[in-house]
Amino acid sequence: MSENKGTILYVEDNPDNRNLIRRVLNAEGYSVVEAAQAAQAIEKLETEKIDLILMDINMPDMDGYTLTANIKKVEKYSKIPIVAVTANVMRGDREKSLEAGCDGYIQKPIDIDTLSQQIERFIIRSTNV
Repeated sequence: MSENKGTILYVEDNPDNRNLIRRVLNAEGYSVVEAAQAAQAIEKLETEKIDLILMDINMPDMDGYTLTANIKKVEKYSKIPIVAVTANVMRGDREKSLEAGCDGYIQKPIDIDTLSQQIERFIIRSTNV
């Protein structure tokens, strides 16, 4: 296995989406830690070294905007880039995710051909801070 490019926490309640993204990112050299809901995401942040968070916005227990804002309030997590992943592509949705503290925005359906380049940009940006 090649060097690990980073560890990504993927917060997503849909197991099919988690499966697809994990396979794509593993093939690109990333480790993927998964969380199906907010409490699990916080738990993973406490136990793993996370380089980037992919945040589904529409989740059943707590939406991604709220979870992002909660994560960004915690000093030790505030520098981790969070990328919103959402099917909400109405005007204003991108702004809403950025206002909540997301560092970027990827729309669903995810283009798996460009996903790793998008993630690489965010990870490189965060390691150069």
